[in-house]
Amino acid sequence: PTGTIPRSHTTFHMLRRIPRIISRASKVPSRSLALPTNLIREAAEAAAVAPPGSKNLDWKSLGFSYVPTDGMVKIAYKDGKWGAVEVQNELSFNISCFSNIIHYGQGVFEGLKAFCHKDGKVRVFNSDMNWERMSKGASRLGMPEVPLDLFTAAIDEAVALNMGYVPPYGEGGSLYLRPVLFGHGPQLGLGQAPEYIFAVMVSPVGAYYKSGLKAVPSIVIDRYDRAAPMGVGAVKCPGNYAADVRPAKEAAESGYPIALYLDARERKYIEEFSTSNFVAIDAHGRYVTPKSESILPSTTNKVLMQLAPTLGIEVEERPIAFSELIGFKEVAACGTAVVLTPIESITYGDETIKFEKLDKLQQLYDKITAIQVGEEEDIFGYTRLVE
Repeated sequence: PTGTIPRSHTTFHMLRRIPRIISRASKVPSRSLALPTNLIREAAEAAAVAPPGSKNLDWKSLGFSYVPTDGMVKIAYKDGKWGAVEVQNELSFNISCFSNIIHYGQGVFEGLKAFCHKDGKVRVFNSDMNWERMSKGASRLGMPEVPLDLFTAAIDEAVALNMGYVPPYGEGGSLYLRPVLFGHGPQLGLGQAPEYIFAVMVSPVGAYYKSGLKAVPSIVIDRYDRAAPMGVGAVKCPGNYAADVRPAKEAAESGYPIALYLDARERKYIEEFSTSNFVAIDAHGRYVTPKSESILPSTTNKVLMQLAPTLGIEVEERPIAFSELIGFKEVAACGTAVVLTPIESITYGDETIKFEKLDKLQQLYDKITAIQVGEEEDIFGYTRLVE
């Protein structure tokens, strides 16, 4: 074939990887490699990773919603082994209508971000913790775990493929990454799926709160439970989120943008918010967050617990009775999308407990968001450069 290979062609992206693959194998810088043919040289040069922000979107208007991108990355699991990383430009899956994910919900997913740093380079934030959580979820649902090297390679390839969609430094946005792992293939009865797909898709997102953190009221859900003891509450699987759609809708219609769940066994202890962990500053200035086997462990919460001591804030992860709320100074919902959502009040029946404006939690928010964009030293090694 002759001529330029279009950017949408899968071969284009395969060829773009050749210099990097050879470079890693031979320890020779990719820029010094003599490519074997003019065609490959032309394709490789044309397929060079686009600079961040080159799609020239209206970055300021981005919210947390879907934006189509150039493609996704996937890896197939079949006959007991994982295949190679593949680039797919079509943002959809072609699977059997009898697939496990459709009928039995055998799937897990993750959420993380890549940021353009102050130096103009793009780095993924904290992906190892996401891999660890996905691995535990896959094991719980009887799925093969994705090896760390494949997980990392797929993440980096998805970012490189869509580099032009990474919001430039200073715009307050990021490239949201959504890794998924699910069972598919024709199967009628419940059991392990014949095949699995691990994929990473992306979407650019803006700052959740564009003019600073905004406090919201919350309400305790008393007609539904989020997760049962010894169930899958600690797994980031679709069913955990689907179960909250109706309760969250009812809470929103009553004027509460976010809802809080108590434990299913005694309805005495705080579990978590609809899609976020519960974090607070108690009367002694300590960072406190609930400990329970039915809570989804937030990767953002884990980072904040590591960062808190660097600011002189003691950390306690323990069961928290709802009755303790009256003595808490600050309360927030913690997750990847926004980092922290300040909670101004929590209502349970006829009782409403109000909280102060964020202070120590604001300090933690400022610290983690500064690390994410390279404005502060990353002493724990959360970020990884995507080349």
